[in-house]
Amino acid sequence: MKTIRILILEDDLKTLAVIMDELFKLEESLVGKRIDFAVTVFSEYNQVQDYLNQIQEPNFDIILLDRDCKLGGSFHVINIKKFGADKFIAISTQPEYNETAIKMGVKRIVRKDYKRLEEFATNLSEEIKNMI
Repeated sequence: MKTIRILILEDDLKTLAVIMDELFKLEESLVGKRIDFAVTVFSEYNQVQDYLNQIQEPNFDIILLDRDCKLGGSFHVINIKKFGADKFIAISTQPEYNETAIKMGVKRIVRKDYKRLEEFATNLSEEIKNMI
């Protein structure tokens, strides 16, 4: 069995719910390939600063990167080079925030749209599937 470690940096509970539901569906579709997911969620930017950026050898395979945090900070404080830019998917609703992530080295964007969260989650699932 191969485990794909997914880190989600997102603070919106509805968004998290649709992402988790879509990850469940994707994981179910991969049963025959003996792939499963281990998911970690951080909902505060200070968790990124105080914990994630301090990890000596990060082991996440895929990182979903929102920007804004309810605490008023930004998830963009993450050390992208340390984790590997190819592992990131920027998921902000704001195009300029996703463009900032691209300038930081992120290669993939799936723009979040609160009016079409299910469509967003489906598109995100496809991008994750392509990364696996």
